[in-house]
Amino acid sequence: MEQHIFFLIGLSFLLTHEMDAIKAREWRIFPLINRLDDRTGHLIFTSLHVPLYAVLFLILFDSNGLNPTLLMGFDIFFVIHLCLHVLYLKHPNNEFTSVLSWLIIVGTAVSGLLDLGFGF
Repeated sequence: MEQHIFFLIGLSFLLTHEMDAIKAREWRIFPLINRLDDRTGHLIFTSLHVPLYAVLFLILFDSNGLNPTLLMGFDIFFVIHLCLHVLYLKHPNNEFTSVLSWLIIVGTAVSGLLDLGFGF
């Protein structure tokens, strides 16, 4: 587990980003749920994170230990996640404008890259 400290930091950044995403009303960017009013969008976006996190933790921390292929996939996703935010930078409903939001998003990607470079 210690060899993947950067993965754990990246996962921490990603989970923190999801908290920030509530403040930034990220559901207003996603197709389908972007048509919902803020109350319903918040309810659905937030509620979906409970099973998402449960499955994530079940997969990551199973009795066989951490799966290197899965970790690598997450590391790659951390980088793709940054690319998606850059792609949606000009979206009219994008509220990820603070320095803190971008430090979290970029921190996730950098952690993924560091884990890819040093964790394997």
